[in-house]
Amino acid sequence: MTDTTPENSSPDSGSRGFRAPHPGSREMPRWQTGKLVEAPVFTTRNWFQLLGPGLILGGGAIGGGEWLMGPAVTAKYGGALMWLATLSIMSQVLYNIEISRYTLYTGEPIFTGKFRTLPGPRFWLIAYIFLDFGAVFPYLAANAATPLAAVLLGGVLPDPLNNDAHWWLLRILGYLIFLAALIPLLIGGKIYNSLRAVMTFKIVVVLGFLTILGIFHSSLSTWGEIFSGFLKFGSVPVGGNETENIFVSLMDKGTLPEIDFSTIALLAAFAAIAGSGGLSNAPISNYTRDQGWGMGRHVGAIPSVIGGHNLSLSHVGMVFQVTRGSLGRFRRWYRHVARDQLAVWMPACFLGLALPSMLSVQFLPRGTEASSWVAAGMTAAGVRDHVGAAWGLDAGVLFWYLTMFCGFLVLAPTMATSADGVIRRWVDVFWTSSARLRKLDPSRIRIVYFKVLAGYAVFGLVMLSLAPPLELLKIATNIFNYALGVSCFHTLAVNVTLLPPELRPGWPMRIGMFLAGSFFTLLAIVTTLSLVGYL
Repeated sequence: MTDTTPENSSPDSGSRGFRAPHPGSREMPRWQTGKLVEAPVFTTRNWFQLLGPGLILGGGAIGGGEWLMGPAVTAKYGGALMWLATLSIMSQVLYNIEISRYTLYTGEPIFTGKFRTLPGPRFWLIAYIFLDFGAVFPYLAANAATPLAAVLLGGVLPDPLNNDAHWWLLRILGYLIFLAALIPLLIGGKIYNSLRAVMTFKIVVVLGFLTILGIFHSSLSTWGEIFSGFLKFGSVPVGGNETENIFVSLMDKGTLPEIDFSTIALLAAFAAIAGSGGLSNAPISNYTRDQGWGMGRHVGAIPSVIGGHNLSLSHVGMVFQVTRGSLGRFRRWYRHVARDQLAVWMPACFLGLALPSMLSVQFLPRGTEASSWVAAGMTAAGVRDHVGAAWGLDAGVLFWYLTMFCGFLVLAPTMATSADGVIRRWVDVFWTSSARLRKLDPSRIRIVYFKVLAGYAVFGLVMLSLAPPLELLKIATNIFNYALGVSCFHTLAVNVTLLPPELRPGWPMRIGMFLAGSFFTLLAIVTTLSLVGYL
């Protein structure tokens, strides 16, 4: 594993006298210079050590969209609309790779790069405060309280609207889960390492348990329906629980099907949080730096308050002079990042969405009208009955508890990565853009991080007191698609203006990023029109 302790390195070979460029806004400081080290060689022996940001965000991606929205959609329509998740996840893969391109060259996260572009950091500060607003709502902690409460109530789903005791139980559990999710951000030395350990445990347990259910208690036709649904591009809802394919309708009838727009908001929310969603992908570039990949080796990492005294973070990124040798090393780093996304993050997203959805298709009647934890709870009941009939009543009850615990494990740890993501996005960018903060010793980054974390904790507790879980989820997802659409376009602008010509994305990637931004923006616009009554 590469070291992430900041170091002063000599310029790249043949680059004596090289001065770092200073593109974009002059309100941001000029980069420093250093040497790009060689990328690690991937082998079957060191594969686990080379797992990086894809593992953390892959674990985080198995969250609200996969466990709550996925089953709600597939319970009604089966697997026909899973293709929306395919477009979302594939678009996010391109986005994740491209934001890491900037980090490999500069050692800075993409958020800092965005603030370097014109018209300057003040403009982007205002823009991204609005776009990132959905991420600060602790909807995951609020929803994670439901399965835990059901377990504590002996198998009964809580009814907070009609039972005051259930209402208080959910409220208290929401507080405890939210605060517990912040603990990994306080201890362990490097926050990145703490999150990676938590997400490794989550992925192994959740996907392992769901795979067992899928193999022993799901039919081949259900597997086929879900996984073929990822490729049924153009299928749309047309009323009730029926779907039609736009392309088939055009060929057979010469007309478009009559789309049922009443569920567009639900489907757009499903696409918004398939994968990661919103700006929650942006920390991929922060973790790329903290892993010590590319020029991140020279910059450092954000340490935890407890146990992180030997770590620090440079205020300014470090770039290298582009030579034949450094260009080759950069390309090998880029392939390393792409492998991390394609081999770890992307499969985790597809499996994390397919397996819970497969359970709802298998155990719920087609056309079931359910949302949030109603669908998840009904699925758990179906698991209990099916397993009980096959393996005995005690096994059925055990699997009900395991399914509900799995739901808790899906949501609660993701609260930690969600909180860390929004906090470090803003801490990182102010650490570089603020002249006042640049005067602080690099080791003081942990104190700045802790103060922002404390403010986030207070805000989260207030929101958990004011808004019900489903409302928090709606508020968050309505903003996610706008945020990710804008971020795709902005990342493309960063990489084609701030990076040297030799390191900029080629035309296939530029077209892909443009289409990704257009996809999320279109979803956001359609959702808005639906919510205000125009569709």
